[in-house]
Amino acid sequence: MIVILNNGGQYVHRIQRSLKYIGVKSKIITNSTTLSEIESDESVKGIILSGGPDIEKATNCKDIALNSKLPILGICLGHQLTCEAYGSKVSRAESEEYSSVTIKVKNHDDLFEGVPSEFTAWASHMDEVKEVPECFETLAYSDICEVEAVKHISKPIYGVQFHPEVSHTEYGDIILKNFCKVCGIETQ
Repeated sequence: MIVILNNGGQYVHRIQRSLKYIGVKSKIITNSTTLSEIESDESVKGIILSGGPDIEKATNCKDIALNSKLPILGICLGHQLTCEAYGSKVSRAESEEYSSVTIKVKNHDDLFEGVPSEFTAWASHMDEVKEVPECFETLAYSDICEVEAVKHISKPIYGVQFHPEVSHTEYGDIILKNFCKVCGIETQ
């Protein structure tokens, strides 16, 4: 099972439905849930840190990103919080958009296996990661954002600025399947 930490984003339930469509059991939990509570459930194989409107209300995301032994996928705000936990800078985007963007993959790694080098994604760029932490590498970028996706260099921790769970994102189901594969979960 994958737990989805609810940071109040509008697509939290869509993440759960997308996982259901690929045959993966998931549960939405509050973002005040502690890491010890999450890891005490042996059925949990991975964590998704959802998007949301307010970085100040995402209480436990940074602790989870820093200390979890489970694979993590941060989406939008979850991506920003993950990078910030490791020393990155997050600030307002120069191009504050909530729209379609062309993602350009630099490194296909585990997360982008089977995804073309360019694809269209739905993304919110109100805030964004401005500087990649030293222990991360950039996996993808776009013309309006240099850090569309990252991966920790030694831990199974990923972050994406865009929303793989929405139908407007091409290959989003493959990206979610790839994350589940990292978690050791079979998909349909």
